[in-house]
Amino acid sequence: MAQLVFNGIVTGLLIALPALSLSLVFSVLRFANYAIGAMVTLGAYLVYVFNAGLQWPLVPAVLAGMFAGILVALLVNRMVYEPLRGRSGVTFLVASVGVGLALENAVRFFAGNDPRSFGVEIARPIRLLGLRINHEQAITMGSVLLALASVWIVFRYTRLGRAMRAVADNPDLAAVRGISRERVVAAVWVLSSAMATLAGVLVGLDANIDPQMGWNYILPVFTAAILGGIASPMAAVAGALVLGVTEEFATLVLAPHYRTIVAFVVMAILLLVRPSGLFGKRWLAR
Repeated sequence: MAQLVFNGIVTGLLIALPALSLSLVFSVLRFANYAIGAMVTLGAYLVYVFNAGLQWPLVPAVLAGMFAGILVALLVNRMVYEPLRGRSGVTFLVASVGVGLALENAVRFFAGNDPRSFGVEIARPIRLLGLRINHEQAITMGSVLLALASVWIVFRYTRLGRAMRAVADNPDLAAVRGISRERVVAAVWVLSSAMATLAGVLVGLDANIDPQMGWNYILPVFTAAILGGIASPMAAVAGALVLGVTEEFATLVLAPHYRTIVAFVVMAILLLVRPSGLFGKRWLAR
């Protein structure tokens, strides 16, 4: 039972970063970024180029891949999303679907469909208090917790974080107070892309790198964001942990490849019972 709980927490942490990225974009830009799965895939392949292609160690490769992914995200924002400013959230959602398809097919065109893996050494699992902990799981826990702590510090204790919260709460009032929406939007894409890239690396370490890896995580990521409250970024982390443990316990009665059904059932029930999420606030339309 303890092993199931631990595995569920690790699974939840794998989902937490893209779920936080999705929730952050939604809270500031007010649209569901369907391209989050493609951003995860692209980030993994960019890091793979530096790691396996140029033979860089994994940590410098991750930093270089993040930088490249951020440039792509800012370019997409400038070419696709900025010309649509003022349109409805549905328009942005459709645009993000197109962006996701374009990025995934670009990855498939240049890298092919063969699965790949990062150039890291294979190590024996760690035995601790009766738990079997893979090195990939330890890396996932440490990396995600460090990333989440960094994002939380930015949100709570920096001028950028206060500007993000102000634009998310009331963009018109924030503009009156002199907060530059363009800078906030750019910062959102920087954080979102960095977290998606790191998530792609961790997913690739957990399994393999392939053009469909991000697509396989879209449903769990959306479920985790909605479960926590899609307009509350840090609550998406709690939603991801709950979903991860739930999926892991579901393997007691379901085959592991049916875990996606659990995410679908959780999201369907949540949308019927509490659309605002467990920790989100109900929206009022005036």
